[in-house]
Formats: sequence, C-alpha cells, structure tokens
Amino acid sequence: MDEQQTPIVYVVDNDQSVCRALGLLIKGVGLDVCTYNSAEDFLAGYDPDRQSCLVVDVRMPGMSGLDLQNQLNEQGINLPTIVVTEHGDIPMAVDAIKAGVVDFMEKPFRSQLLLDDIHKALQLSAQSRSRQTIAADIKTKTSHLTPREKEIMNFLVDGRPSKTIAYELDISRKTVDFHRTHILEKMGVNSVVELVLLTRQPQPI
Repeated sequence: MDEQQTPIVYVVDNDQSVCRALGLLIKGVGLDVCTYNSAEDFLAGYDPDRQSCLVVDVRMPGMSGLDLQNQLNEQGINLPTIVVTEHGDIPMAVDAIKAGVVDFMEKPFRSQLLLDDIHKALQLSAQSRSRQTIAADIKTKTSHLTPREKEIMNFLVDGRPSKTIAYELDISRKTVDFHRTHILEKMGVNSVVELVLLTRQPQPI
C-alpha cells in the first residue's frame, strides 16, 4: 500500500507522557500514529490526503479539543474524532456529541476500548473518502454533459419517459433518445436504471 494511503491516527494531548503512551499503544496494533502537544501544532501538520482519525484531549492550553473539532467542522473537514478527558461532565459530553465526535471517553480508559473506537473511526474515514471519490467522479462526468444533456438527465433520473420529456422540452422523441444515448455513454452506464443509481449515491458527510 502506498504511504499516502496508509491510515494514520493523530493524537493531540498537551501531556507528553500521554502522547507517548498512546503512541506506543496504537503502534502496537500496526497503525501509523502522529502525536502533537497542541491543537495548533496538529493543524499545521495535518495531512488531508491520508485516511485518518483523531484522538484529542478536551482540556488543553490554547485551543481545546472541542474548539478544534468545531473548527474542523467549519472548514468542512470530516475527520472522525474520539475525545478523551480527565474531568468530563454531561454538558461537555453533549457538546462533543453535537460536534459529531465518534466517542467521548473519560480517563483512565481501557486500552482495548480506545483501540476499538479507533478502528471504528478509521472505518468511518474510509467510507467517507470512498463517497468523496464517487462524488468527484460523478461531478467530473457531469461536467462533460451539454446543458441540454444535463436537462434531459434530470428528467431521466426523475423517471420521466422519453415521450414526456419530448413534450416538456418541445423537441422530438427521437432527439430525446439521441441525447439519452450520449448521456449514458458520458456517465459510463448502460441503462437509465444504472444512471439513477449512480446519481443517487450517498454524498460525503
């Protein structure tokens, strides 16, 4: 597997001993790990091109773990996050869940529970990246359609038959069928059913 494709776990905690311990734990199960002692350092080193997840402490000098998660959300970065804290409370847990974290764990926690969460977070990351790849492919293919082809494709995915499309656009049925053939070719599908399935793929979260 290419280095850029290797999943990586980011650990952000201002306690260096925690970073070292978590780094050894995560490496011990064969995963790549990169540790930072502040949210600001993490943002400077984060690689959006790698499948990854984040383990972050809540209470840190400067930007807190929840502040970091909110900033990632504002930037449209979908990075599955596990929040850990030494002094958690219900309002904090609620805020973390609202921010979209995978889990909220209080220290000390069982190593296996954290590793289970990390594997779940990396799975979510892989699914999100797959959806992003599909969405980008659809966008590229759609960009090759003419304005008329895009118009007819919208009718097709809505289930409109050629006769109805021809009436709506005031063109001949033969013209609609001609465009449909080109639409299917450009979108890389063999039928309208496949076209509908393609365009209704789940979108990136």
